[in-house]
Amino acid sequence: MNAYIYPGQGSQFVGMGKELYDGSAKAKELFEKANKLLGFSITDVMFEGTDEDLKQTKVTQPAIFLHSTILTSTIQDFKPDMVAGHSLGEFSTLVANQTLSFEDGLKLVSKRALAMQKACEAEPSTMAAILGLEDDVVEKVCTSIDEVVVPANYNCPGQLVISGSIKGIDIACEKLTEAGARRALKLPVGGAFHSPLMEPARVELAEAIASVTFKKPICPIYQNVTSQAVSNPEIIKANLVSQLTAPVKWTQTMYHMISDGAKSFTEVGPGKVLQGLVKKVSREIPTASA
Repeated sequence: MNAYIYPGQGSQFVGMGKELYDGSAKAKELFEKANKLLGFSITDVMFEGTDEDLKQTKVTQPAIFLHSTILTSTIQDFKPDMVAGHSLGEFSTLVANQTLSFEDGLKLVSKRALAMQKACEAEPSTMAAILGLEDDVVEKVCTSIDEVVVPANYNCPGQLVISGSIKGIDIACEKLTEAGARRALKLPVGGAFHSPLMEPARVELAEAIASVTFKKPICPIYQNVTSQAVSNPEIIKANLVSQLTAPVKWTQTMYHMISDGAKSFTEVGPGKVLQGLVKKVSREIPTASA
């Protein structure tokens, strides 16, 4: 069975999508449509902007979504048996498996990005990657701290990203280093994604999602919130809303996809981050870039 996986924030780079734009009339048409829908030339930022321009949440999220979905549209004989996306990547995934139209997907991603940026500015917060500890050790330390600190991304065995207030993350990094973490590395992000601090953004996104039509997908999506296969549009909607304040269960998702018969993983979008995470779960299963 062929599994297609879609990256999230952090995989962007200046120049992303330029080759696609220049090499395919269909891709160019979709990029130009996106510029009109967004009301600014996102292709200028993607192709020729600075790293700083591209790092803004309101730009990064639509940029990665566009790269992934437009790349998908150029894959000949695209026949996924199962799909999954990491955080933002879930929206690219839902266009790929035909749950969402390209236009609705872009509308929701843009809304999500702006709402998250607003939540980040309202309350200074951050994230940190914890390497070399068992998940349950990290979870216990987070629970013991009298600040907002929660597990946010279960990326692969031995790598868990935590999210919360700046004070909470500082305390957690110190405690987790004492507990034997190989590294406790604060990340250059603008806020505490996948934590209770994203609640205002969750409320905004819920309203936007309620106004959009979700169709029955052509194949199951393994969603971040549950790590399980889902095909019911109403459940997909609910999970997508919950995802903003709940952890991304990527490690668990990989295990479930493999146990359900995934024989290969193809990463669709910028970078190769997800292929590296698959290898940490299973060295036997082949991975590739689209």
